[in-house]
Amino acid sequence: MKRAASTQDIFENARAKQLAKDQPLAARMRPRTLDEYVGQEHILAPGRLLRRAVQADQLSSLIFYGPPGTGKTTLASVIANTTKSIFVTLNAVMTGIADLKDVTNSAQRNRIEYNQKTILFVDEVHRWNKAQQDALLPWVENGTIILIGATTENPYFTVNRALVSRSRIFQLKPLEEQHIRRIIMQALKDEERGYGKLKVSIDEDALDHLANIANGDARAALNAIELAVETTPPDDAGEIRITMAVAEESIQRRAVLYDREGDCHFDTISAFIKSMRGSDPDATFYWLAKMVYAGEDPRFIFRRMIIFCSEDIGMADPNALRVVMAAAEAFDRVGMPEGNYPLSHAALYCATAPKSNSTMGFFDALKVVTQEREGEVPNHLRDASRDKEGFGHGVGYQYPHAYKDHWVAQQYLPSTLQGKIFYQPGAIGYEKSLGDIVRQRRELQLAALRDSGEELAPPEILTFTKPGDRTDKWLARAVDNLSSILATIREQIFSKRHLQRHERVLDLTADTGELTFEAVRQCPEGGVWSLTSTQTAANALNDMALNICELRRPVIMTGNPEEIVSLMWSEGWGDVRFDMMVARNLLSRANDRAARLKAILPLLEKGGTIAVAENLPARSQRLSQILPTPGTPEETRQRKLWLEAEEKVYGDKSDARFSWEVEDLATAFTENALPEPEVSILPLARQLTITRSHLDKWFAPVHGSYATALYTHGLPADEVTAFQNLAYASLLDKKVDWHSAVAILTMTN
Repeated sequence: MKRAASTQDIFENARAKQLAKDQPLAARMRPRTLDEYVGQEHILAPGRLLRRAVQADQLSSLIFYGPPGTGKTTLASVIANTTKSIFVTLNAVMTGIADLKDVTNSAQRNRIEYNQKTILFVDEVHRWNKAQQDALLPWVENGTIILIGATTENPYFTVNRALVSRSRIFQLKPLEEQHIRRIIMQALKDEERGYGKLKVSIDEDALDHLANIANGDARAALNAIELAVETTPPDDAGEIRITMAVAEESIQRRAVLYDREGDCHFDTISAFIKSMRGSDPDATFYWLAKMVYAGEDPRFIFRRMIIFCSEDIGMADPNALRVVMAAAEAFDRVGMPEGNYPLSHAALYCATAPKSNSTMGFFDALKVVTQEREGEVPNHLRDASRDKEGFGHGVGYQYPHAYKDHWVAQQYLPSTLQGKIFYQPGAIGYEKSLGDIVRQRRELQLAALRDSGEELAPPEILTFTKPGDRTDKWLARAVDNLSSILATIREQIFSKRHLQRHERVLDLTADTGELTFEAVRQCPEGGVWSLTSTQTAANALNDMALNICELRRPVIMTGNPEEIVSLMWSEGWGDVRFDMMVARNLLSRANDRAARLKAILPLLEKGGTIAVAENLPARSQRLSQILPTPGTPEETRQRKLWLEAEEKVYGDKSDARFSWEVEDLATAFTENALPEPEVSILPLARQLTITRSHLDKWFAPVHGSYATALYTHGLPADEVTAFQNLAYASLLDKKVDWHSAVAILTMTN
């Protein structure tokens, strides 16, 4: 019998509804499912490891790391709505060991009595001290607790190493403007949680302004739109119109991401010093402006410049230390804001080495910081001493002192500000000659950028799993256990794209698995799909994959490349797109190469790469060339006859088994209106022991054999027999130098 609702229940329900109604818009609009979640495609796009883990409810311990407003807590709430496990939330600021003990005791009971897992979400996990984090470790270790931590601080330096080593780390990035726009429009249209029941319109320029000034922070954008709607009276028609003026009032100042003791502090001062070392005054002004605008202590900046004078300028200009020391003393006397002049003066001197009165360029940089979207520190300029292994910070930095004239063209400004000029050299004194040098270096940097066709800065690693588990050790053995020839081909294929750990790879010729397992090794937080030609090959690949933890195993399918799209849909992966497709002999074995390529193209992500290795039979070893040297004129005549027949076989364009060349493969791309692929020829040589099975296969009296091809192309039957007899007599069990060639064809979408 149902219990009648008590008066207390009625009041509790009413109070809960009122609390939900009174929540800020940012809290009300928090996504409830993965489909509602906006942004962070590098970890949550279809097919990515984290999305698969959430959907399958097979989570291991996770740490979400990123700046405020990027969706760390929101992602945890989505997981809470999705999982069948018990989900518990703690805030590290307001809880301690006693609260953790209650959670672990409850988790133990649920595990023993109901066989139910417990997921513990700890917001601001870096706020817990070492003792508090240590108290959590045993329960994570024995599986009683699955930890999801959220932190704005670098977990490699604020979270215990033991916890980090047992967790997958996912880095969340500031949202793009397109994401912020979608979030704002969702809030305006949602009738249940947003303002969909009101007549609200927003001007396009106002929407652009909010998306830009929010600087990738969804919470800041929603707070601004809430203020705009709540404080703007409706017009006579009952419409609330958000104009540019209203938007500017609602969000007036850009929040620059900066922490005084964390990554941004170290990364920005690192970029500042490296820009001075690289003699780039524009980049020097930009990073200085960012530190000043964010409230960095100018005395700390002066201290680093004083060190820089001795470390990087030294006797090349002994006056530099005197100038910086004088500027520091001047700053102490005048204070801020006038102190910006000696501060920028010292920085400009360090970057260019002469005295200069062109410090006004600093305020141009400051204006850019306040009015334009904040540019990220290029990855190669970030501080490499702390987390090069985890996120790849500092990788690709070119040390100027190692180059002629102590200068090298590389990217110092953010990608969004390439070509921006803050420093205009004067036309008097030493600066007159300096101007030519600065302008020449600017031209070389821009030329290098244009020639590369992409950013000069290497990409940042966005996800990381601690190496050393059984899966990684097995994969290392698996990918190394190949013949040198296959290993060389595999290395060449994967060198065509700098695979990120979170990317998705499709192996279109996975029967032997040599490409599949290398892809699994390189993309531990992404995903690998493998297409085999037979069920037998699929079974063998599945058996090998049992050594890999379940979430990282490749998805194995059986069929032809022409039907890969329908296979993906039938297996439930129709929305997955691949960052890289790899294959061996994909095109050369196809009856219609262009059709095969066309069939796989819909699965290639924009910016994705196809890399295929194709054997070149026409450039391979001729059998007659490894026979014993002829000793009589008759033997010489025969050898010439055999070689001519072989050349006819390999030159017959109607026989796709032997005769195709690189140009024939490249047409498959151009016939699909694709760019002509980049082609590299890989000559290969190996020691081959010729066995009876080799000879039996070559000289089998069946259609398609080598002997039949020789006969078809004009070699008389008795000459074919003589060729065969000599081969069996002289080559059986003999080691020979066997030469071949492979073409690596690469195309980026």
